[in-house]
Amino acid sequence: MTVSGKVEVVGRSETVDAVDVEGMCPYRLVLEHVTSRWGVLVLMELLVRPYRFSELRRAIGRVSEKMLTQTLQTLERDGLVHRDAKPVIPPRVDYSLTDLGREAAAQVKALADWTAERMPDVDRARRTYDKARAERTRAQ
Repeated sequence: MTVSGKVEVVGRSETVDAVDVEGMCPYRLVLEHVTSRWGVLVLMELLVRPYRFSELRRAIGRVSEKMLTQTLQTLERDGLVHRDAKPVIPPRVDYSLTDLGREAAAQVKALADWTAERMPDVDRARRTYDKARAERTRAQ
């Protein structure tokens, strides 16, 4: 897709000048979709079980309807999420992971598990950094 102007990349607009956005670096966009703030949370939740839209929104928390819709559409386009719209009244739409989505979600979960496990080390590093920075600031 060649575009000029604004491009929506899950949650943020970027201005580009006549650039082949997907041809630039095709895996980069998928990586951005999977690792975006809401993309990570959607994948993690759907790894547990399928959800209806409103259930997923509650499970994730603090996500706008618009942002969740955009994230789901993006992940569906990338082949990670399956949208199953049932022709009933009221309409019922379920979201689940595809095989590709489960694979991606497992990778995201591994990173989330690592983060939880190594958080004490990250906290220690942050304190060390902040202390050194404060000392440099005082010395100036």
